[in-house]
Amino acid sequence: MTDTAVRIDGNTLRLPGGAAVRFVRTLRLPETGTHPLPPGLGEFPVRRVSDYPDTVPAQWRARGGVMLPVYLREAMWLSFAGTTEPAALQVGVGKVCAVSGEPWRDRLSRQPQNYLVLPRQPWLDGINSGKGTVRQFVAVPLGLGATVEGQVTGEEVWGGVQLQSFTLAEGPLAEWRRLERLRQEQLRRARTHGSGPAGGFGAALPMMSALPAPAPAARSAGMGLGVGGSMRQEVYEDDRPLRDWAETPAGRVFVHLVTPPQWRHITGEAPPPSPVDRAAYTRAGLPWYDYYDQDARDLAPTDTLEAVKPVGDWLGDDLEPWQQPSPGQVVPLKDAAGEPVEDGDW
Repeated sequence: MTDTAVRIDGNTLRLPGGAAVRFVRTLRLPETGTHPLPPGLGEFPVRRVSDYPDTVPAQWRARGGVMLPVYLREAMWLSFAGTTEPAALQVGVGKVCAVSGEPWRDRLSRQPQNYLVLPRQPWLDGINSGKGTVRQFVAVPLGLGATVEGQVTGEEVWGGVQLQSFTLAEGPLAEWRRLERLRQEQLRRARTHGSGPAGGFGAALPMMSALPAPAPAARSAGMGLGVGGSMRQEVYEDDRPLRDWAETPAGRVFVHLVTPPQWRHITGEAPPPSPVDRAAYTRAGLPWYDYYDQDARDLAPTDTLEAVKPVGDWLGDDLEPWQQPSPGQVVPLKDAAGEPVEDGDW
């Protein structure tokens, strides 16, 4: 029997079929202009809802899944590093697809595309709302209408984040594994020539923990995701035919977003420290990022997600100071931007 369980490995969610998802803390961008990719400032801690049956709201117990703590207006991005085999991953924000803006579905679609292709898509920082850009995920309470869910559907019922993964169908998966074995053999033969440095976006922030103390169940008011500033990031178009993917999902998980006081009440743990000041980060000369994949095609946004307004329209102006990073602070990743270099006779 195929394992359909989602498991927690540290703070990484491992979905059936090999998809790996981490929720990463980051700097919140200004809501005007378009910016480089902000850095990772450590992982959000993730806990199973079922481990706290006496303190989580009954509604959360019914939905199951996991939870993580976020501050008001805190920004996050989703990292897919560690994904082991090709996967199609649906990402919902309040059961609105973050890629297409369509309602949550249990099937993959191409018109419009309602999923990400892993591991080609290394991360997702926000909703697919512009050509070559996304608008940053920012946490807001339910009930104001500021979430993507509230703006697209007119209601705020679900909140949180929803993940659902699909594997390749049996034939395409067998072929991918065959080619991957050949690729790994070639890499082993080439290792005598050296290897590149490992890198990342920062270590996890330390967490203070304690045994959860008995407490009354928390109220069910939760958080959802609205949008903040725009950044340069492409959501890649799938280059496989839809028939290459399995028709039914391999696994899914509901991710509840919890306020820091709720987190302490439910788990007995101290929440992470409040987010880093972004102006101080930039003044310190620390890096921002620019990712470019010359072989991938950007997926055009839908009208639905282009129309979503930033959370500042509900919560007021963003008063945190902003200092533009210098060109030397923006680190290019993967391919160099621009046209490929042409070869000649030599």
